[in-house]
Amino acid sequence: MTEYSGQCRCGAVRFEVVGSPLLTAACHCTGCQRMTAGPYSLSALYPADRFQLIEGETVLGGLKGAARHHCCEDCLSWLFTLPAGLDGLVNVRTAMLERASEFPPFAEFYRAEGLPGVASGASRSFDMAPSADEFLRLSESYRDWDGRPA
Repeated sequence: MTEYSGQCRCGAVRFEVVGSPLLTAACHCTGCQRMTAGPYSLSALYPADRFQLIEGETVLGGLKGAARHHCCEDCLSWLFTLPAGLDGLVNVRTAMLERASEFPPFAEFYRAEGLPGVASGASRSFDMAPSADEFLRLSESYRDWDGRPA
């Protein structure tokens, strides 16, 4: 399986992921808009055993609630999230990966909160978050999608 390296903006925190993610997505929720100062966040969801922090320390950012948003303690780049209710998974910010263009969003969530005129190019779209069953079907469909990395 291919290894993908990632880092924060200043390079103090470095990490690696292995293989194809379970899913890539764009989130248009207002929380992600505010965390990224952009129209949406991009992410790649990985099993925790295929994610490794190589160098540096992270601090918690965002609301510091059930989801744990990890940021570089120096430049404060948002690097990854440990999602609430999805134990054993890590949601990596796609833009932090060296070859980010190889991780286009397959699905997009919270379109109802999205900014007017902004599209992510995702194949699947949801006005809010998908249900658990829909999420499972999405990850199964993603496995066969020709846009995913190796």
